[in-house]
Formats: sequence, C-alpha cells, structure tokens
Amino acid sequence: MNYFYLVPVASVMALFFAYYFFKRMMQESEGTEKMKTIARYVRDGAMSYLKQQYKVVTIVFVVLALLFAGMAFFGLQNSWVPFAFLTGGFFSGLAGFFGMKTATYASARTANAVQRSLNSGLQIAFRSGAVMGLAVVGLALLDISAWYLILDHFVENADAGHKLIMITTTMLTFGMGASTQALFARVGGGIYTKAADVGADLVGKVEAGIPEDDPRNPATIADNVGDNVGDVAGMGADLYESYCGSILSTAALGASAFVMNPAMQKNAVFAPMIIAAIGVFLSIFGIFLVKTKENASVKQLMDSLNRGVNVSAILIAAATFGILYLLGFSNWLGLSFSVIAGLLAGIIIGQGTEYFTSPSYKPTKGIAASAQTGPATVIISGMGTGFISTVIPVVTIVLAIMISYLAAINFDVQNMIAGENLSMGLYGIAIAAVGMLSTLGITLATDAYGPIADNAGGNAEMCGLEPEVRRRTDALDALGNTTAATGKGFAIGSAALTGLALLASYMEEIRIGMLRLGNEVLEFANGDTVEVTKANFVDFMNYYQVTLMNPKVLAGIFLGSMMAFLFCGLTMNAVGRAAQKMVEEVRRQFREIKGIMTGEATPDYARCVEISTRGAQREMLLPSLLAIIIPVLTGLIFGVSGVMGLLAGGLGAGFVLAVFMANSGGAWDNAKKYIEEGHLGGKGSDAHKATVVGDTVGDPFKDTSGPSLNILIKLMSMVAIVMAGLTAAWSLL
Repeated sequence: MNYFYLVPVASVMALFFAYYFFKRMMQESEGTEKMKTIARYVRDGAMSYLKQQYKVVTIVFVVLALLFAGMAFFGLQNSWVPFAFLTGGFFSGLAGFFGMKTATYASARTANAVQRSLNSGLQIAFRSGAVMGLAVVGLALLDISAWYLILDHFVENADAGHKLIMITTTMLTFGMGASTQALFARVGGGIYTKAADVGADLVGKVEAGIPEDDPRNPATIADNVGDNVGDVAGMGADLYESYCGSILSTAALGASAFVMNPAMQKNAVFAPMIIAAIGVFLSIFGIFLVKTKENASVKQLMDSLNRGVNVSAILIAAATFGILYLLGFSNWLGLSFSVIAGLLAGIIIGQGTEYFTSPSYKPTKGIAASAQTGPATVIISGMGTGFISTVIPVVTIVLAIMISYLAAINFDVQNMIAGENLSMGLYGIAIAAVGMLSTLGITLATDAYGPIADNAGGNAEMCGLEPEVRRRTDALDALGNTTAATGKGFAIGSAALTGLALLASYMEEIRIGMLRLGNEVLEFANGDTVEVTKANFVDFMNYYQVTLMNPKVLAGIFLGSMMAFLFCGLTMNAVGRAAQKMVEEVRRQFREIKGIMTGEATPDYARCVEISTRGAQREMLLPSLLAIIIPVLTGLIFGVSGVMGLLAGGLGAGFVLAVFMANSGGAWDNAKKYIEEGHLGGKGSDAHKATVVGDTVGDPFKDTSGPSLNILIKLMSMVAIVMAGLTAAWSLL
C-alpha cells in the first residue's frame, strides 16, 4: 500500500480546517464602531508593512534565483533549484500572510467575545491562532508532496537507489527559500514591533504615566501592528521552514541510509512525511479539546491549552509505532523511540520555558521582587535568570540527540563508538526533529494565540470597555506572554535538532555536487580509494579532514560562534536606532499636538506606523544578507571542512544564546505583568517603572534577536547545502 498519499490528503485537510476556523471567526461581531475603527487601523498598518516587506524580499529572491540559474548553467547546481527556491519562499510568505490576516480580524472579535465570557474569548483567540498553525503545516505538506511527485516524474532513473537521493537533495534546497523568507520576516517584524513597543513604553508609560494601549499614546497602533508582523507573520514563516527542514533533511538522510536496500529506501523517505501527516489529523483533534471555565487563573488557562497539545503529542507517539511498523522498518521499535525522544524534548523545553518565564513561578516573581530596588537590579536578575534557564533546554537536546541516535541503532553502543551504522543513527536524530514538530498544527496555534490576545486587550483599553472586560483580556494576555515564550523555546529547540540533521544532509549534497562535477572517486592520502556513490559519512569526513585538529575546522567554529553574536549585535542596534526615532516622534506629538493628553485631539498614529515600517525595511537587510554571504565566503576560502566548522559553531553558540535571550526577555515581560496585576505596589509604582525598563530591554531580546537566531542556524545550513556544488568545485585553502 502506498501511504504517501496521506501527505497531500493531510495538507488539504489542514487547509480546509484553517478556512473553517477563519470563517467561524469572521461570523463573530467586532463590537462597537470604535472597536471596528481601532481594528481597522491595526489591520491597515499590518498589511501596509507586509506589502513593503514583500517588495524588498522579492528583489532579493529574484537576484538569488538568477544566481542559482547561473550556477545551474555552469553545472554547479541542479537546474530545478531556482524554481524550488522560489516556491519555498512563496509558501513561507503565504503562511505568514494568512496568519496575520486572521490575527488582525480576530483581535476585536476576541475583545467583544470576552464581554460574554472568558471561555468565548479564549475559543476565538485560540482557534484564530489555529488558522496560522494549520496554514503552515497544510502549505508545507502541499509543497513537499507536489515537489516529490514532480521530481519523481522528471528525474531520470539512476542505479542503486540514487534517484531518490537526487530527488530528496533537490527538495532540500527549497528550504533555503523558506529560510530566507523566514529570516526577513523575523528580523524585519522584530525590528518593527520593538521600535514601536519601546517608543510606546518609554514615553507613554514612564514619561507620560499613561497606561499601556492608551489611545492617547501615538505609538499604540504601531505597537499593536508590531505584535502581528513579528509574532504572527514572523513566527509562521520561522516554523514553516523548521517544519519543512526537518521533514526534508530526514527524507534525504533516509535515502542515503537505505541506498543499498531499494525495497526500504522509499519508505524511509516517506516516513517523516507520513508522521507529519498523521500529526495534522491529531492536531485538529487537539484544537477542539481546548476550553476553559469562567474566572480561570492564568495557570488554569495554561492547563487548558496544554490539554490539547499533550493529548495530540500522546496520540502521535502511539501512532508512530504503527506507522513505522506498517512501513516495514526492521528497527521500527527503536525509530519509534527516536520520534518519542523528539516529542518529549519539545514538551520538556516548553515546560522549562514556562517555569522560567511565567508569573506563576519563582524565577519571574524573583525578578519582580528585585524591582523594589530599581531598574539595575531588574536587569541583573533577568539576565541571571536567562543564563540559568539555558540548562534545561541544552541538557534536554543533548539527551534527545543521544537517545534518538542510540534507539535508531538498537542501543548498540559499541557500534556508535566505532562509527558504524552512522547513517542510521543520524536518521534517528533527524526523525526526532520530525517528532518534535509533528504536532505543529496545535503548538503553533498556542503561540499565534498570544498576539491576538494582546491586541484584544489593546482594543479593550483604547475603546474604554468595562474594567471586568480588561481584567479578562489581561488574563488572556498574560497567558499569551507565556505561550509566546514557550513557543520561542520550542522553535529554538526544533532548530537545534533540525540544524544537526541539516549538517548531515550537507554531506549528501557534497556527494551530489562531486558527481555533477564528474568526480566519481575519493582518493585518500594513503592511496586508498572509495567510489563517491558508495562512500559513507565517515569516508567524507576523512576525505575532507573534518577533525578538531584541522585549523580550517577550528576557524569555521569560531566564525560560526561569532555569527551568532554579530547577528544579535546588529539586530539589537537596529532596534535601538529605530526605537530612537519612534521615541522622538512620540515626544514631538505630545509636545506639538495640543489636547492629546486631555483626549480632545487624536494622535497621528499613521506617522508612527510609517516610522516603524521604514526603520524595519532599512535595518533588516544587513543582518539578513550576512547570513547568506558568510557561509558562501567560508566555503570559497576554507572549503568543506571550514563550512562544517561554521555550521557546528553557529549551531552550538546560536542555540544557547537564543534560549538565553528568549527566556530573559519573556521573564522581564511577565515580571512587569505580575506587578501590574496589583503585586508589589501595582501600576504606577516605582517597582512597576523599574520593570517597564527591564521589559523594554528584554523586548529586542525575546522578539527580535533571540527568535531570529534559530533561523540563522538553519539558513546558514541551507545556504551551505545550496552552494555545496560550488564549494566542492573550488576553495582557496
């Protein structure tokens, strides 16, 4: 039986339910005329920003597609790559567009529904977030299944199963399009949202002493727009490429691991796709389980969301055993445990992130308590918490790597030490990444829910709804801050496993590049030779001298580690420059537009939206282009061994730094929310002002630099994979 057709069926099912949830949300009322007007301001600003971003990104994509076409013309690249690259970017951008369109329509409807009950608001916000989750997995599986069928038809038959290696390595390159689009979306959206947020907080809250989302604050609309372009469109594009990258890298490694067993090779390629397809059905089931009672606490609301996520995860874990057994794997039991290792790693990282960032637990309460002695101690406490919070994700990923590898080779430790069966072990790690992302349809819904709830609170504040309504939206918003932090931890964790799988896939692309250049034999220094088609990973590592004693590898490791910090520095400074312009504009409006503070005059919201848009478009180019240029230059100078070092250094440093930044930023944000709930003096107190400063520092940590790092990790790998033919053909050293 050909189980592959479950993949396109699942993609259609995901897109159907995404449309269903969108239509159900649109049937709800947006509330009063003022609520509709505020929602329209935010929607128009978000779409205006996205239009400008897509113009810039289109230019970059056209230039890169022409470059790949030129490489294909000279035999350095597969001729399908330019088209695959463009479709990857297109579908990634489309997923973000659908998610943001839904979010901007859902916020006012959530605020209006909260007037009826807390559960009504939760249902609308969460199911609107599910539109994003289901659109991402639906479009990803549609793209993957369509490309497989196209390439299977057009790629010429090769001996010994090499046709599937050609197909999967070609499909892998469309991940670069998704990664490039994701980085622009994350960096641009992050700069936009934090420039607006910092301007709104520093001038509105601290200097003018007015509440968050007060309609008198000129930056408040830009702030609400930013929540959507950063945390919805950006996150959607980010996890789209993680999802595709994990599935495609696993498929490529499966084609390689089973190259001498054609009967199983196709099933090894299909396995990650089918696991993801079953995950779609179970994610939809989990979405319908999310509901809560009235007057629920933040912890009870979190339990409601976790119920849907955990039930979906348990069911996919159970289904995996049946899937891999039916596909005929001799080690189906071990590979099933590899998938479960990935699933558990995602849950543990999420729970660890919740512990360090939720106002319900000691770390965030400790940061709030430190605010009683001023902003400096808030900063110190938040950074310390962020550093400590890296322990759980790092140890979890280490355990997931070891367990998934060993499980795939039936826990044969001696073989692992000897380096035998390496391909199967790497396949186990890759399929663990698929396991972690298999329920993305619902896990991404919990993340996209956050900015919808945040905007709903903003709408309620600006429209002067009753205090009870604002209390309910605050509860949903506080939950959203935690789910957003959890989602970022999940995205970073998935990037670590996916990045490791892509590292192994890079060698497969080098193999294809060598064959395309006519190099059919590896010749070693001792005179031994191995056919390229029969060489394993150890042969390639020995041929290119990928060892820690090779200075080119060490140089690459340092460059990769530097890239993580350079990237953070560039994006942090970009937020600072854009925020400075926003602060100056908000101060100018307070100074020159008479009657803003008394409510007699309306601020110029459009001007603030324009400043954030221009700043984001200008500032996102340099860090994004560096992520593409550095791997190319490293390959041209240091060759394959240097690129392997670069990817390893970027993966290690980038993962830990991303966790630190995301968690410290989330903890600062929720420490502020904790005080705003009435603790330690409440709103307007000195402690509150101190946490506002901490939250302002943490904003680019958690919403710009931190989440962009996981895309940097994968984009550098994708660039290396796409440029493998050029690297194999020539390098300076």
